[in-house]
Amino acid sequence: MAALPDASLPGLIELPQLSVNALEPLFEEEIGVWNKRFAWDFRPSADLLRRFVQIQSLSGCALRAGRDVVGYAYHVCEGHKGLIGDFYVRASHSSSSNEMFLLGAIVQALMLTPGVRRIESQLMLLNAPLTQPLPFQKHLIRHDRYFMQIDRASVLSLPSKPAAFRASFPTWAERFQEEIARIVAASYKGHVDSEINDQYRTTSGARHFLMNIVKFPGCGRFSPAASVVAIDESTGRVCGVCLASLISADSGHVTQLCVLPAIRGAHLGYELLRQTLLRLAEIGCASASLTVTCSNLDAIRLYESMGFRSQATFPALVWEGF
Repeated sequence: MAALPDASLPGLIELPQLSVNALEPLFEEEIGVWNKRFAWDFRPSADLLRRFVQIQSLSGCALRAGRDVVGYAYHVCEGHKGLIGDFYVRASHSSSSNEMFLLGAIVQALMLTPGVRRIESQLMLLNAPLTQPLPFQKHLIRHDRYFMQIDRASVLSLPSKPAAFRASFPTWAERFQEEIARIVAASYKGHVDSEINDQYRTTSGARHFLMNIVKFPGCGRFSPAASVVAIDESTGRVCGVCLASLISADSGHVTQLCVLPAIRGAHLGYELLRQTLLRLAEIGCASASLTVTCSNLDAIRLYESMGFRSQATFPALVWEGF
């Protein structure tokens, strides 16, 4: 006699087959986790996901245990690349085996998607140990990242460090966007983060990356008031940028900090970041955060010297060559 299937083991179901009501308990729990771990208000992102679920256009899969949906992951495709947009398994079912089952399913689905040759993801809510083997290891490149935070009191105590050349720091404006795209591509040439996000490798990719930050809520609600551009007053050209978003009513997040490679070491990165942090404090933020790749030691030293402290470590994953 064949063994009966274990009803306690989660099964997979495609997201377009699920209703908003079926996913609602999952979304509500995830909102609480984002708030507790990262002081991040996930409600705008959850609202967007609900709208996509309603019109059955959210691609991905979910874990279902009995009648309950206990985990999900969705993806989007941009040309040759698949992006895992979110990944969460409820605390009651967040074993490594369940997480790897779901992750393997979403990665395999993208690998089988015509035209997709690369998969990117940053899994901030993955609970599996950092030593946990991950699906399709043969094709995987992994870079762990820190989530770092600073409190308002530390921000207000930061001393100014003028750049080694005359620079002004106007607030971000759309007219700067094309120059900023060129600076992003130049500053990440050969940088480890261009292995994590291939949009950093070209000006057109950087342009698309900036549009996503400004227009969409994935990294919070973009804050022009707290985003700062550095202008070299001798040339009138943009030479650096620090962009920020609001991730809750009283928390900010630095989404981008970069300067032209030729002027690194001139204290410009410090002053750009200080200016952005001060502006976040001025508009009511009690804390600010950023993420940084663990191997980016120069950046980590800068952030720690300013008062940032690591609160969590999470993996940035890329699958290629499948």
